[in-house]
Amino acid sequence: MNADTKLFSGGEGAIFTVFNAKDTTPEADNTVNSLIIRCASSKECLRKLYIMFKDCVFAVGFSITADYHLAEDCVAETFVRLTQVKRFSEKKGDGKGFILTIARNVALELRRRYKKENINYFIQSYGEAEKTVEDSIYINQLLKNLNDVQRQTVILKCCAEMTFKQIGKIMKCPETTAKSRYKKAISILQEKAGEDQ
Repeated sequence: MNADTKLFSGGEGAIFTVFNAKDTTPEADNTVNSLIIRCASSKECLRKLYIMFKDCVFAVGFSITADYHLAEDCVAETFVRLTQVKRFSEKKGDGKGFILTIARNVALELRRRYKKENINYFIQSYGEAEKTVEDSIYINQLLKNLNDVQRQTVILKCCAEMTFKQIGKIMKCPETTAKSRYKKAISILQEKAGEDQ
């Protein structure tokens, strides 16, 4: 993986696929906020939000449900609910955090509704077929060592690239708690992977 390649995305038949950071179009948060305000009446605003956040919403949905199809349902339901938003402050709101909070709530509802006994997390990336399968199985095994809260924190930090403050807001905990959960999760993953801290 080169220095520019660091983001993850759902799609192309993979749970998370690696793509280049240059392929994304970063938007200012106030632009996101204004799009949220207008998306109930503008399909174009909703389309822009969908393009900007579908991958993050998918990652959050999958981290909670551990099911590709439920994560896809989470994406659809999140953007449907976004069109029904009545109270959101364009000046004070955190647009990305607001969208991912909706996604997390939707994913938790879906998991409660369709809870499965055997949960398997399967993360894929581009690469040679054999190496990709080996990596996916390896990551799958590592993620099983984390509890739900730790796994969600890692996904929000690594895949959705959120700050600990934003993660704390979404998960309804102090920023310091989000940070300590992340550090603990990374420590567990490193220990299980046999890497030095």
